[in-house]
Amino acid sequence: MLLEVKNIRVYYGNHLAVNDISLGVPEGAIVSIIGANEAGKSTFLNALIGLVPLSEGEIYFQGQKISGKPTNEIVKRGIVLVPEGRQLFPYLSVFKNLMLGASLRKDRNEINATLEEVYQLFPRLKERRNQNAGTLSGGEQQMLAIGRGFMAKPNLLCMDEPSLGLAPIVVDRIGEVVRDVNKRGVSVLLVEQNVRLALGVASLIYVLQLGQLLVEGDVDSIKNTDIVKKAYLGG
Repeated sequence: MLLEVKNIRVYYGNHLAVNDISLGVPEGAIVSIIGANEAGKSTFLNALIGLVPLSEGEIYFQGQKISGKPTNEIVKRGIVLVPEGRQLFPYLSVFKNLMLGASLRKDRNEINATLEEVYQLFPRLKERRNQNAGTLSGGEQQMLAIGRGFMAKPNLLCMDEPSLGLAPIVVDRIGEVVRDVNKRGVSVLLVEQNVRLALGVASLIYVLQLGQLLVEGDVDSIKNTDIVKKAYLGG
């Protein structure tokens, strides 16, 4: 198992935001966490990447404990977060935003090779490499955010609501991108409210509600649960 999360709890002040969650991401897989607003999805990712502390539980990555480690150390070990809202630097060029993703890497030749991979994934970014990020469309900005994450050469790429605010045709493209990134040897943990996107790309699904894990399983079994059919699929 690439990532193992064991019985974690996370508080914001006196509010229990994540309650006794355990889950795993197999090597080479696309795994999705789905749930509505306030389900605890983003809090979970922030705890995983070390941005908020655990109150209880442990997290292991490639067999080594990472809970309690600083964020930069977790990123060096191969976990990278594409945050909700993209959080680009709007007055920097596409190229400079991408290079910021590689800031913890040292080998210039390897960085350049990864940059070419990003341009293969997103030809539009190559066309607009000298354009300021803030002038891109919403879909292009999301591609840039994913490309910046890919520049860190992660083993596990975590994406927080990449479809948020995008047109359906662009959401379909996001699904293609997730699969393309995975085919390049990167495991993906996708956090989404867009359940159709999540079910379309992931092999394993976890459903959160109010900070608790409700149900987990493969895509076919999750589609047929009453919780998912009623709450997310209009059943």
